[in-house]
Amino acid sequence: MESWDIGRLVYLVLLGTVLIGWVFVQNRQSLGKTLQQIMAWVFIFLGMIAAVGLWDDIRQTVQSTQAVLADQGQIEVPRAPDGHYYLTLSINDTPIRFVVDTGATQMVLTQQDARRAGIDMDRLIYSGRALTANGEVRTAPAQLDTVQLGPFADNGLTAWVNDGDMAGSLLGMDYLQRWSRIEIADNALLLTR
Repeated sequence: MESWDIGRLVYLVLLGTVLIGWVFVQNRQSLGKTLQQIMAWVFIFLGMIAAVGLWDDIRQTVQSTQAVLADQGQIEVPRAPDGHYYLTLSINDTPIRFVVDTGATQMVLTQQDARRAGIDMDRLIYSGRALTANGEVRTAPAQLDTVQLGPFADNGLTAWVNDGDMAGSLLGMDYLQRWSRIEIADNALLLTR
């Protein structure tokens, strides 16, 4: 710690001590009730910290997920609160979450998802170009051994690894056209094979 940080720390400790002392002096007649109120606020504060820390887990528990209707040859995907449809596909036996993008031609992987799927990043050749909302980016083709959605598996598909920053991987029309029917109804995307 620098001397400036030590000075701030001493100031904050003194200020906290003065404030706590003032609260106890002002409420010395009902000290038990004051301690109860302080503890209630401490628990509220700790509860908020826990809720923020566990928010992703809470959201995934509450949010509905894709349903596989294998006997009907269908996958039903609920619309997410942000208005998009998300699918989790198994790419080379690794679950990868995609946003369904009918405006994208190919299946596009982020660099992080490509690494997770076992694609050798050192062997990629960024020979392609893609026009995105953020401008032009370089892309590299990558051969995927298996792409599986529920019980439906495809082999030997090509995905493109994006050299730029992406929030998530995109599932474009190259993959979606493998389904015989794509339907959006009642806030759900229905894929039929």
